[in-house]
Amino acid sequence: MIHFVGAGSGAVDLITVRGAKLLNEADVIIYAGSLVNPELLNYAKKDCEIYDSAKMTLEEVLEVVKAAEEAGKTTVRLHTGDSSIYGAVREQFDELDELGFEYDVTPGVSSFCGAAATLKAEYTLPDVSQTVIITREAGRTPVPERESIEKLAAHQATMILFLSTSLTEKLQEDLLSGGYRNETPVAIVYKATWPDEKIFKCTVGSLHDTVVKSGIKNTALIIVGGCMGDEYARSKLYDPSFTTGFRKATE
Repeated sequence: MIHFVGAGSGAVDLITVRGAKLLNEADVIIYAGSLVNPELLNYAKKDCEIYDSAKMTLEEVLEVVKAAEEAGKTTVRLHTGDSSIYGAVREQFDELDELGFEYDVTPGVSSFCGAAATLKAEYTLPDVSQTVIITREAGRTPVPERESIEKLAAHQATMILFLSTSLTEKLQEDLLSGGYRNETPVAIVYKATWPDEKIFKCTVGSLHDTVVKSGIKNTALIIVGGCMGDEYARSKLYDPSFTTGFRKATE
């Protein structure tokens, strides 16, 4: 059996209870060594075989999985954050389906959730934004033209950018040409929830300069939008003048 497990955003204790249990039971662990906190491997039993997929191709990963399945062993494929976001898991699922191997998926705390906790931010503030766009700037990995930053920026929604810290000069240009104002708040969160986490706050207009001065080139999220500003409307959910399915208005 193969278990795909989301490792969480970085902090060792932010893996799910199910994820930690599966790690402890695994005979083989294949983890994304470039991103996963290696301290999570402390959950593994002493005789567990451990492989770093950062040094492997898809084919090499599958060879390890095949050997484990043939030997009747349990494998955990440990991915950073939640594997559904930039996790490159679909290609693995398809190969396992073709091989007839059984597998399941355990979700994890994504770094964009970890960043919100670190920032004490709410991405969906009333009268500010009710939409969160998770995307990336086009680089060595292309992005469909219909999903360009410039086009997405026209919505003025909360935008969370993965894998874009080394591309901030173009990112800043695209955000501004798409409609964000110079003064739109931005937060850069480096290694959200890790012990060496760092936060840099700026605006769209100063984004590139801030990233250059910080020296950060990877493992960071960029959050753009008015959700980090000071103006927003009170939620109707707890407004005494608003009737819900659980209580009547009192004012």
